[in-house]
Amino acid sequence: MNIEQLQRDLLQARAELADFTHTVSHDLRASLRHVSAFAQIIREDLEAQNTTDILSHLAHIEQAAKQMGQQIEGLATLSRLESVELQDLPVNLAALMRDVYLELSPVTEGRVVDCQFAEDFPLLQCDAPLIRQVLTLLLSNALKFTRTRPVAHIQVSWQADDAGACTVTVADNGVGFNPDYAAKLFHPFARLHAAKDFEGLGMGLAIAAKILSRHQGRIWAQGVQDGGCRVSFTLPSA
Repeated sequence: MNIEQLQRDLLQARAELADFTHTVSHDLRASLRHVSAFAQIIREDLEAQNTTDILSHLAHIEQAAKQMGQQIEGLATLSRLESVELQDLPVNLAALMRDVYLELSPVTEGRVVDCQFAEDFPLLQCDAPLIRQVLTLLLSNALKFTRTRPVAHIQVSWQADDAGACTVTVADNGVGFNPDYAAKLFHPFARLHAAKDFEGLGMGLAIAAKILSRHQGRIWAQGVQDGGCRVSFTLPSA
């Protein structure tokens, strides 16, 4: 079998997987809408009877349905990234990061946050809207996992290599993680912290990894339990 045939087979397999994911997502969403709707109807019927236990159970049903809906949307987003046509252009990453951080400013209200960006970023060759997603995910995580600190320190730096790539690193002084589980961070729905402590589905880094893979880049994380985190990714220089 020649390379062209292998490529055609691979494209077909990806298309079939995307179709399957779309179908499953559509069907599961319909079922979840029914669960949510009927749970709400039962709640309204029972509220007058003050059946506290039943209402509590229904609240769990509604929350589960909501979370499953979010998980399905996360999987659908991950699947769509396979077919997005990249618009590779020279991008001013420093300007992009500042725009993202400004959008996230509501998260910093009432907090002391020291966020520093390197000023001399080179132009990088990438799809700006997709890399904007990556930066949003990484800066959101840095803000989220430092919110227990009196002062949150976040630093974004870069380093070029001889192969024409640039490594971008987002470092923080947050709660960190057990380094033994670093590889799990980029799997869908992977969580290393309890949901009661930090919200989220565990899809952000999986989405970031998929976006960077489309750019022929990679992403990895280094962390220490209660000692901060560093997430780095590579992109080609313009």
